[in-house]
Amino acid sequence: MADKIVNRDKVIIRTSIVGIIGNVLLVGFKATIGFIVGSIAIIMDAVNNLTDALSSIITIIGTKLANKKPDKKHPYGHGRVEYITSTLIGAIVLFAGGLAIYESIISIIDYFKNGVQPDYSLVSLFIIGGAILVKVGIGIFFKIQGKKVDSEALKASGTDALWDAALSGATLVGAIFAYTLGWYVEGYIGILIGLFIIKSGIGIVRESISSIIGERHDIEETKHIIEDINSIDGVKGAYDLIINNYGHNKNIGSVHIGVDGKISAREIQVIERNITQLMYMKYNITMTVGIYADNEDSELTNAMRSTLVKTIKGNPHILQMHGFFVDIENKFANFDLVVSFDEKEPEKLINEVKVAMEQAYPDYTFFVQLDKDYSLS
Repeated sequence: MADKIVNRDKVIIRTSIVGIIGNVLLVGFKATIGFIVGSIAIIMDAVNNLTDALSSIITIIGTKLANKKPDKKHPYGHGRVEYITSTLIGAIVLFAGGLAIYESIISIIDYFKNGVQPDYSLVSLFIIGGAILVKVGIGIFFKIQGKKVDSEALKASGTDALWDAALSGATLVGAIFAYTLGWYVEGYIGILIGLFIIKSGIGIVRESISSIIGERHDIEETKHIIEDINSIDGVKGAYDLIINNYGHNKNIGSVHIGVDGKISAREIQVIERNITQLMYMKYNITMTVGIYADNEDSELTNAMRSTLVKTIKGNPHILQMHGFFVDIENKFANFDLVVSFDEKEPEKLINEVKVAMEQAYPDYTFFVQLDKDYSLS
């Protein structure tokens, strides 16, 4: 596992260094051409490449910080720094889009006010075209490597690079029209591309912030996890699965399992160890296991369970009932209900179930635990 993390870091850093070198070279070429032909669009394109190099530097720093060892203040590690890195890159993309629109508007105003238009040459057009191909290559490379190692920062940088290539393409189209027909169009195309860049930046920021806040674990993997836990000898059901993500492949979770109420503590520990080892080895999840001990079957407990099932049956917002336990000697019963997030008043719903059970069994006190739908749907 440690080797995989190290290799992933190397891929991210190596890819980012390639991006830095490529973008710095593009900055030099584009800035030179921009000043020679008098094109503000090409000069701003060069500035865009400079921000891309900055994105790669941020990615390297973020990768290093994300893999710092846990400490007293951050016992879960620093993995979520990667999501902050993606947010910063998204902000850079937004800045680039806004700058493209601003400079395009300035260019349009300057054209109508002073009749200023860049003086392109055939050589400059070929150089711009070559720079676009390089930028597309960088973007695709970042995208592929980002998907390969599941790095949001690399994928975000790849998206940024491809949009920059599109902006450069708009500059090239404008340059071709100016060179062949004397038409001015680059400012208008620049505004359109800038709007698309801003849309992309918003998507990157939204996705990374959502990861920072904390998202539901992948539903398909969740199903496999529950199936694996249920397959372990002695487990009579897996419930309340919660998985918290603290960065790439860094997960901490908890789950409750049902077991036979007659088995010993030693037998329970064997089950618990089998689950925690499986979760760590197969899913890289550090798992805590809680226990629900099944009641001994009796006429009363079976009748009470049947009444409860009838009470909640048909309610679309009650997704699951588990942890049912009756203490006949002390006359109390407790169970958990998983309520959908679609239910607007979950506490009221839980109380209605509690009141219905107490009316059916007035000698008993009922304790109902409200569980959220962390992993069922």
